[in-house]
Amino acid sequence: MIATSKSITQKVQFSYGKVGPFSFDVKRDDLIDPVISGNKWRKLKYNIEKARSDKNTGVITFGGAFSNHLIATAQAAYKFGLSSIGIVRGDELNSQSNETLRSCSKLEMELIFVSREEYRLRNSKDYIANLHHEHPNNWLVPEGGANYYGAIGCQEILDDKTDRYDHIYVASGTGTTASGILSASQAHTQVHAISVLKGDFLAEDIRKMMWSILSDDEAVDDIMHRLHLNTEMHFGGYGKTNESLFSLIRSFFDQTGIPLEPIYTGKALMALINDIATGVVKQSDRVLFVHSGGLQGGKTFVSELPFLAD
Repeated sequence: MIATSKSITQKVQFSYGKVGPFSFDVKRDDLIDPVISGNKWRKLKYNIEKARSDKNTGVITFGGAFSNHLIATAQAAYKFGLSSIGIVRGDELNSQSNETLRSCSKLEMELIFVSREEYRLRNSKDYIANLHHEHPNNWLVPEGGANYYGAIGCQEILDDKTDRYDHIYVASGTGTTASGILSASQAHTQVHAISVLKGDFLAEDIRKMMWSILSDDEAVDDIMHRLHLNTEMHFGGYGKTNESLFSLIRSFFDQTGIPLEPIYTGKALMALINDIATGVVKQSDRVLFVHSGGLQGGKTFVSELPFLAD
């Protein structure tokens, strides 16, 4: 398995606009691995273990053209002696369409490009059954690692020192990382999940994931009261950005040396800054910001964020 000891907790002090200087901790999961970075390894760890223990010869998963999850899965499978298949959204694409897909191909991932209509079926029982029939002896990892094994892996983002935090901020796509953190956090800790997708579906997705972990409706209801879901920080939708977001990320890098990207972590930082400015988070509060990685996907924006080229 990949060691997570490189994931340090770094204290920073940051000022931006009328906010600051404000001190908070950053959980540097981006340092775990150059490719299987951040929450990607957390979500893959037990899926890979399950595939190997069940004597599967490979894994099959899903992702878009610039998916961090796809390349992380390709790398993890290659590293641990498994084959990999990636179902990719967009039948107009090919294995040479961008650097992410080229890297997946180099890691011997078989890429299957499907229409957006077919891709929407990825969670249906019939579609999954057909995949298993066409590709037997493959462990199926949902898009983004969004299953029980992914969520319990994300519980390990926290450690025995987490009881000191009043607030934890994390970017959310599928809600798997937020679910793991929420289930592992202390009873007084408020978990802020910042949705990077447009829509109000994430609360129900997190609730379903929490039930898969706890298997108790009352326990799920109790713990969901500590979840604060921000659905207003998507900047227009997945991958959408603007100059104010770039400016925040550049300023954070200049002051702390920590690189963020505008698809996930930059939006979570913007939410934190807004909550400090409006008094949701007070100067005396103890805050943990989870750096969930994703820097590979941010390379698309190197013209605005040149430090992501490194």
